[in-house]
Amino acid sequence: MGSPGALAGWGLLDYKTEKYVMTRNWRVGVLQRLLQLGVVVYVVGWALIVKKGYQEQDLDPQISVITKLKGVSVTQIKELGTRLWDVADFVKPAQGENVFFLVTNFLVTPEQVQGRCPEHPSIPLANCWAHEDCPEGETGTHSHGIKTGQCVVFNGTHRTCEIRGWCPVESSTVPVKPLLLQAKNFTLFIKNTVTFSKFNFSKSNALETWDNTYFKWCRYDPLSSPFCPVFRIGDLVAAAGGDFEDLALLGGSVGIRVLWDCDLDAGGSDCRPHYSFQLQERSYNFRTATHWWEASGVEARSLLKLYGIRFDILAGKFGIIPTTITLGTGAAWLGVITFFCDLLLLYVDGESHFYWTTKYEEAKAPKVTSNPEQTEPASAPPHLAAQVP
Repeated sequence: MGSPGALAGWGLLDYKTEKYVMTRNWRVGVLQRLLQLGVVVYVVGWALIVKKGYQEQDLDPQISVITKLKGVSVTQIKELGTRLWDVADFVKPAQGENVFFLVTNFLVTPEQVQGRCPEHPSIPLANCWAHEDCPEGETGTHSHGIKTGQCVVFNGTHRTCEIRGWCPVESSTVPVKPLLLQAKNFTLFIKNTVTFSKFNFSKSNALETWDNTYFKWCRYDPLSSPFCPVFRIGDLVAAAGGDFEDLALLGGSVGIRVLWDCDLDAGGSDCRPHYSFQLQERSYNFRTATHWWEASGVEARSLLKLYGIRFDILAGKFGIIPTTITLGTGAAWLGVITFFCDLLLLYVDGESHFYWTTKYEEAKAPKVTSNPEQTEPASAPPHLAAQVP
């Protein structure tokens, strides 16, 4: 290991302390003051006053969402005849959730029973010319059942492999127009409540009114009726950038975001929700079936392939910058300004060598020796020097 003297020679044991030097360089001085003024204006004017960075924040507000859809529609198709649809039919799952599915179109396969029947020609590897084209026991990802090994007639133009499954198989023909096109006039009620337990404050997006009929006739409008929580479905899809008839044919997904921006300095009067809508996905469907037992003891079902619009209601809060972080950021920027100006003086300015030697000065304490005469000050006062023999 090296001796302390060797370490001192490298400067590893030196202690450095600050030394303040007043420089008469007006260019660097003006630049420093302008930068400091900019930081002060940003911290005080923008971060603290405009953005209210002095406010305390509730990091865990409680948010609840309740939805209710209303409307009726009538369809007339060969498989079901004339049928009335209400909220129990076209809303999946049950109402009250912040995610729900609105049925706008469907494909029905009624009275299916388990048995043997020809596969649909649209299924891959379903078409055949001979029994050898249909290996027994084979199944596929998109098939409706298990192949029996027989090639049978599907219709006058197609021969397909026979399967064992739910028969007759589902058709792949989608209606050219949405069967529940009236759904664009349905109404969606969204009740969203935010609670800031830290400040003992709660607010709902519904207008506080004594008029019991208000929510029956009001419709949300960002300008004329921003506090009405009742939305027309067609308007929601349009606000998300979609066309209802196109989206209702094959389905899709729409996101509804409720953002709370609350300034409790005003006693809650400036706490209101802001809505935004986004088209998240095109094409959305799923299948559901209703089962029953025939009088003969055979299980039967009606299969529905439902197309529709999935609505996701998301609620959030607005984050506020804490005061300590704001002031700490401003102090850090002031330190950066001083460091930047030092770099200009020490490395860029034409008199940088002079500033360097002035700012960095090596200070050493006088050495103490055993000779008393050498310990006297070099310049003793005259009245003391005269007393020395």
